[in-house]
Amino acid sequence: MNHLDFLSSREAEVQYLDGDYRIKRNGSFVRCAVTGEPIPLEELKYWSVDRQEAYRDCNISLQRELELNPDLRKRRKD
Repeated sequence: MNHLDFLSSREAEVQYLDGDYRIKRNGSFVRCAVTGEPIPLEELKYWSVDRQEAYRDCNISLQRELELNPDLRKRRKD
């Protein structure tokens, strides 16, 4: 799906589950919770079950996790 296809397609409503997702309203894409970019459903790999958010890639997912949990940045020294 190219960028122009999103102009005529509909955003899906998705319930994010552990290791899978369930489509609640048909569509061809979801939006990244951080960037707002459309993510084609066939490319969707990263999401948060707890926050029910989709992420474009693993770096964006990590960025969001660190943003919401700043204590994760601290390294434990034993």
